[in-house]
Amino acid sequence: MDLKNYATGIQHVGIPTGNMEATLAFYQKLGFETAYETLNDGKRVAFLKLKTLVIETYESDAPAMKAGAIDHVAIDVADVEAVYRYINENALNNTHDSIHFLPFWANGVRFFTIEGPNKEKVEFSQML
Repeated sequence: MDLKNYATGIQHVGIPTGNMEATLAFYQKLGFETAYETLNDGKRVAFLKLKTLVIETYESDAPAMKAGAIDHVAIDVADVEAVYRYINENALNNTHDSIHFLPFWANGVRFFTIEGPNKEKVEFSQML
C-alpha cells in the first residue's frame, strides 16, 4: 500500500481557542467563512473556510496561547480503515489510537490520530 494513493489533501488545521468569538472575528476579517459549526461535549467547534484552506477551531480550557499553538493537521483520506491498517502495520500508531466517529457535517466523520517526531498530531480523517 502507498499512503499517497489514499490521501486526497489537507482536511483541516486544528487550532484550540479560549475565546471563540474573537477567533471567529479574526479569521472572518481575513476572508474565512464559517462552513460548519456544532458542539462537541458541550464545547463549540467551528470549521472556517478560505478557498481550499479549512481551519477547525474549538473551545479549549487550556489553549497554548503561544507560538506552536496549532494542535493538529488533518489529512483527508478516501479509506480510513485501509490507512489505519497501514499505519499499524508500519508501527506508526505511537498513540495507540483507534478509529473514532463524530457526527460532524452531513453524515459524520471517522478519524484517528498519531504523533509525529516533533510531538505534532497528525489526524487521518474520512468524511462520510
